[in-house]
Amino acid sequence: MSATIVSVHTQILDIPTIRPHKLSVSIMEHQSMVLVRIRTSDGLEGIGEATTIGGLNYGSESPESIKVNIDTYFTPLLMGSPADNPASLRTRINKVIKGNHFAKSAVETALYDLLGKRLGVPVSTLLGGAVHTELPVAWTLASGDTQKDIAEARHFLETRRHDTFKLKVGLRSLKDDLKHCAAIKAALGEHISVRIDVNQGWSECQALQALRPLADAGIDLVEQPIAEKNREGMRRLTQQGYLPIMADEALKGPEDGLALARGECATVFAIKIEQAGGLRTAQDLIGIAQAAGISLYGGTMLEGPISTIASAHLFATIDKLEWGTELFGPLLMKDSILTEPLDYNNFTLQVPRGPGLGITLDEDKVRHYTRA
Repeated sequence: MSATIVSVHTQILDIPTIRPHKLSVSIMEHQSMVLVRIRTSDGLEGIGEATTIGGLNYGSESPESIKVNIDTYFTPLLMGSPADNPASLRTRINKVIKGNHFAKSAVETALYDLLGKRLGVPVSTLLGGAVHTELPVAWTLASGDTQKDIAEARHFLETRRHDTFKLKVGLRSLKDDLKHCAAIKAALGEHISVRIDVNQGWSECQALQALRPLADAGIDLVEQPIAEKNREGMRRLTQQGYLPIMADEALKGPEDGLALARGECATVFAIKIEQAGGLRTAQDLIGIAQAAGISLYGGTMLEGPISTIASAHLFATIDKLEWGTELFGPLLMKDSILTEPLDYNNFTLQVPRGPGLGITLDEDKVRHYTRA
C-alpha cells in the first residue's frame, strides 16, 4: 500500500525585513508566511508556504485566513489519502474549495516535496525536468528614497549579487515617480536593466502620460501600471508600443491568462505560483503565454525560502525565461529559517538538486519566528 497522509500542520511565521519595503498598496516592515507541513504514514514530511503582501492590502487572502482555511477545509480532504498522487488530490480540492489560490499553492508544494523525497528526485524533475541549474535574479529597490536606492543598487553590483533592478512606484505623484526612475537609471548606466512596478497605482491617464518619458529615460519594462480589471486599458497601453507591459495582479490563473492573451493586453506575463494557485496551474499559465508569443518573467510574492525555491524548480524547466526572475524574497528578510540558506551568487540563484525541494528547515528558527 502507498503511504497515506496522517497529519497536516500549519503555523504563521513573522520575520522582520532588512528595511521598509514601500509599494503603492502597502509599506512592509516584516513578512508573514504560513508554513504547511504534511506528514505521511511512512515518516516523510513535505513542506509548503503561503505568503501574501501586506495582509489584505494586495489580495483576498491573508496569512490568518490561509491558516484557518487549510485547518478547517483542506485538512479533512487530505487526511488518510494516498500521498503519491498530487494531481488527484488537487482535483479533489478544486471540486470542493473555490479560490484560495495561496492556500492551494502551499498544500500542492508540500505534496510535491513529499513525492520528490519519496522518489529521490527534485521537484523540477516532477515538473518535466530542469533545463537550468541557476536563474538570474533581479532586486527590487523600494526604500522610497532615490539616493538610498542608487547606493543599494551599486552595492549589489559591486558584490555581484544583482545586475537587474525593479523600482516600486505609484505611491507618490506621477512627476516625482518619473524623476525618481530617470535618476536611478541615469546613475546605473545604459548597460543595467531597470524596470518599474506600479502595482496598479496609476490611472490609465497617468500611465499614458508616463510611458514615453519612461522609455526616453531608458526604463525597460512597466509592470501592472493600472487596475487589474481594466483589461481594455491594458490593451490600449500595450498598443502604444513605447514599452513592454507586464501583467501581474491581473493573472489569477489560466483563465485570466487566456483572456489577456486573446485581448493582446500584455507583452509579458509575471508568473507567480501562489497567485496562479499552485505549481501546475502556473505551468498551465506558462503554456498559454508560450502559445501566444508572450514573454515570461519569474515573479515573487516576496515569499520566504520554501515558496521561492518551489518557484525556482518550476522556472528551471522553462527554456526561454526572457525577463529572468525576481526570486529575492528571502534576501529581504533579516534571517533564514533553513539550515543552509539559499545559494545566491554571481547574480543568480542556484536551483537545488536534492530530493523534493532540496532544502531543510532550521527547527530552532521556525520555533523562534512562529506567531504565538
